[in-house]
Parts: sequence; C-alpha cells; structure tokens
Amino acid sequence: MTDRFAAVAAGWVMAVASVCQAQETAPAASLNVELNALAPSQKGCMMTFVALNQLPAVINKVSFELAFFNDKNAVDRITVLDFRDLPQGKKRVRQFDMPNVKCESVTRILINDTPVCDGPAAGECMKGLVARSQIPVPFEG
Repeated sequence: MTDRFAAVAAGWVMAVASVCQAQETAPAASLNVELNALAPSQKGCMMTFVALNQLPAVINKVSFELAFFNDKNAVDRITVLDFRDLPQGKKRVRQFDMPNVKCESVTRILINDTPVCDGPAAGECMKGLVARSQIPVPFEG
C-alpha cells in the first residue's frame, strides 16, 4: 500500500509541476510597442515603431495618442498616430514622418492614450500596453 501511495503521490507532484511550468512559460497578454528609430527626414523626423499584438484578440484598428517632450522636459506636442491593424502574434513595423519635428529635440515620448482600439475588449489595449525603446530616447506607456 505504501508503494502505491508513493507512486500516486509522485504522479500528482509531477502533474502539478508541469501545470505550473506551463503557466510560467505562457506569454502574458500584452500589446508591445517599441520605439525602434528616429531619423531626420525632409519633412522633419521619421519615427519607426515595431508593434506586436499578444492580446487574446485581433486588433482591427488601433491608434495611440503620443506626447513628445523637448529638452526642457516640457510637452512639445501631442499627436495621434494610426497603427492600423495588428494581427495576433505578428510583428508589424509602422513609420510616421513627423513634420516640423527635429529628432534631436525629442527627449522622451509617452503613450498618453489609445483613443481607438477596435477588436479587444474595452480598455484592453491600454491595460496590456508594454512600451520600450531600442534607442536612447525613453518611450513610456
């Protein structure tokens, strides 16, 4: 009887351990937006972003309200950028040419809001937002 109990207990422990491991490796529901590059352009500043939708729903259309800070840490401008559709699990590159913006004067960018988030449940785009920067300019959500 003791051997049988030990075998059942060992099986139960392994089952629980595998469930816990699966939970640890499952990606969290998130909407990842990365500031990838700022480059001077003829109009002003070309901004490149990489977005990855890891939310449980396809995003049919999303836009972000961004606040641009200058070297005095003051908001220089606020604008809304349309990132269009973001399929689940696929990275998308989006570029925006910002007229009359000097790249070197942008010291920080903040995602202030998601005025349009068509697909996921209400508030999920902002709730799942993870912002990061590949360049020295901080990008926050």
